Amino acid sequence: MSTDNELGKNGKMERILSMYTTLMNGGSLYKTYEAKKYGVSTKSIQRDIDEIRNFLSLNVENTGVINTVEYDHAKGSYRLVQASKIKFTNSEILAICKILLDSRAFTKEEMDSMLLRLVDCCAKPENHKLIRELIQNEQFYYVPPQHNTVFIETMWNIGEAIQNCHYIEIEYQKMKGQEVVKRKLKPVSIIFSEFYFYMAAFIDDADEVREHFDVINDAFPTIYRIDRIKNMKILKEPFYIPYKDRFEEGEFRKRVQFMYGGRLQRVKFRYKGESIEAVKDRLPTAEVIHHDENGYIVTAEVFGKGIEMWIRSQGEMIEVMDK
Repeated sequence: MSTDNELGKNGKMERILSMYTTLMNGGSLYKTYEAKKYGVSTKSIQRDIDEIRNFLSLNVENTGVINTVEYDHAKGSYRLVQASKIKFTNSEILAICKILLDSRAFTKEEMDSMLLRLVDCCAKPENHKLIRELIQNEQFYYVPPQHNTVFIETMWNIGEAIQNCHYIEIEYQKMKGQEVVKRKLKPVSIIFSEFYFYMAAFIDDADEVREHFDVINDAFPTIYRIDRIKNMKILKEPFYIPYKDRFEEGEFRKRVQFMYGGRLQRVKFRYKGESIEAVKDRLPTAEVIHHDENGYIVTAEVFGKGIEMWIRSQGEMIEVMDK
């Protein structure tokens, strides 16, 4: 039987390329068959397969695809399996960059850094220049939020506290009067809306709730803008919320407007505008109960006073009706 040395480097290279081509075309490799075909040992074929695996692993960054050579025990053969795609398409990367820029949620330095790494790490190298050119004007004229605060690490720490069900203690600058207050909270969610990241949390101090809030024994959390958290400490003390009382972030998000909390209520109005789809996008719980030449009669279930701000912003297109 021949050895790899007898075949020489060219023979080994041709053998590996042939096996690689078979795998890439969806075929299977049988070690015994390949060994007889090329006149080498099955150990040599195994080394060839390992080299193909190594090449596929090193080539992930260029192809954007994680391919592995796996052994099929049922058939006694090796085959190529595409585990996942790690690179985005040009259109996907462009869409993500545009959404990120439009969010206006981060400082200029943070935005530039994230866009750079997003393109470099998630797009194929040959597409980098094109994508950067498509976003460069909007990136150059990017307007950061007025608070100009770096808060990503605070947000991550909140996420850890949520995951581990630990109380947090914060110093929070209120919107009115710029007063800084201290709160002990049960954090339950992080939400993004209208340029800002928010934390939803339950206040632990019942006396504090009675003194400062209209809704006592509210079944829903208070909303805090994360960039307004001046100091935060994760406490070792854990909290417990029964599964039946768990915070349903998706359901809450559908019913809150402009991140203003408050009582759950049902509103009813006539919409006289042209795009009822825009109303349904803004109010995911909206239901059209009647439609005629005078417009759409809509009902929706919402939290708090944020809905009043939205209704006023629509001017004459919306007429509030009795519930």
